[in-house]
Formats: sequence, structure tokens, C-alpha cells
Amino acid sequence: MAGECILVVDDEANILQLVRLYLEREGYQVLEARDGEKALEQIDNVKPALMVLDIMLPKIDGFDVCRRVRMKSDLPIIMLTARDDDIDKIVGLELGADDYLTKPFNPRELVARVKAILRRSQFQAVVDEHVVHVGDVRIDPARREVQVAGEEVPTRTKEFDLLLILARHRGIVLSREKILELAWGYDFLGQTRTVDVHVAHLRKRLAGSRSVRIETVTGIGYKLVA
Repeated sequence: MAGECILVVDDEANILQLVRLYLEREGYQVLEARDGEKALEQIDNVKPALMVLDIMLPKIDGFDVCRRVRMKSDLPIIMLTARDDDIDKIVGLELGADDYLTKPFNPRELVARVKAILRRSQFQAVVDEHVVHVGDVRIDPARREVQVAGEEVPTRTKEFDLLLILARHRGIVLSREKILELAWGYDFLGQTRTVDVHVAHLRKRLAGSRSVRIETVTGIGYKLVA
């Protein structure tokens, strides 16, 4: 929703200026931080709706900022990386980032992703809150809690979203592209590796289940079976 506050964390003045220009054009309020320490202060003081976070930062790097934020908050995070390989992206996703972009990026694409993530967050707030049961797995959307064989299992934001989507489509094969659309709210431009990373983590969360598993359908995607 326009008017929400976006925290942009980057030590490059030109990046800050460019992102501010495009976000403010869409009606968002923009806060800036040029190092990780300042970013954490802003989060505590202002409570932004979303953070755009560069990895290479002075004082505290983006990975550590992401890790610290995830210890206490589900704040949506889009990470920026200067490297076009999978390492930074996978590490960021494993730490709980919602999305990533590689520099140099199209600022219009960044704005589109900001809108999609915020739209998805708002949708989750009003989505059907009935508890979902699949085998010995219990998913409570209102409390965002998962129980496996009677034991509560912690999940990160996107892991929970992914599990809920698979559970609501139990037995149905969902392509990686469809999962991206449902869980992230937009087309990830073919970068479906993020789905594989989250599925791998989710399988570990479900390891204690005696009746539920996520199956890989070669060449297509995944389905939850009980």
C-alpha cells in the first residue's frame, strides 16, 4: 500500500538516490541507512513495512543484519547482491530473506517486487484462517504455527507460506513457477532455485512426520502427499 515506509540500506549514494526516486514516485516513504548498525537502529525505532538490504555494508554486513532481524521479526527483506552467482542468494534465502536482486538492477523491477511482497503480506493478514490438517501435520494460519506429530516445529516466514500453499493443494502437483506466484505474489523471472531451497528446508521441518512428505515431480515441481 502506497504511503508505507521502506528502509533502504546501502553504502552507495547513487543506489540510495535511485531507489528513493522510484519508491517515492509510487508514494512510499523512504528511510535510508548506510551501514548495518544504523539499519538495526532504524528498524527498532521506526518499524518499516519492508527493508531493501545490500549485502556488502560497513560495520555489520547484510547477512548479519538479516540474521538479527529474523531472530525477532518477520519484516519482509529484499537483499541486494553485487555477485551474479547463487552463493549470496542461497545464503540470503537461508537466513530468511524474502527475495533478492543482483546489481545492477532495474529500479522498476525493484518497485514491482516491493509491491508484490507488501501485497502478499496484506493478503496473509486476511486470508482464510481455518486450521489445516494433513496427516499428522497441523497448520494454524492465524497463529502461524506448525505442529508435526503433535510437536510444534518452528518455520521461517516463507517456509510457512510454502507449506500452507502445498497443504491447501494437497495431492496436486504445483510447478515451481506456480509456487512462486502463490508464495511470492509474482513471477520470479525464471529463477526457481529459491523454491528448491525453501523445499529443502521444509523437508527438514517435516522430518518427524510419519505420514506427510513433499514429493518431487521431475521436470515440473512439487506436491504434498499424505
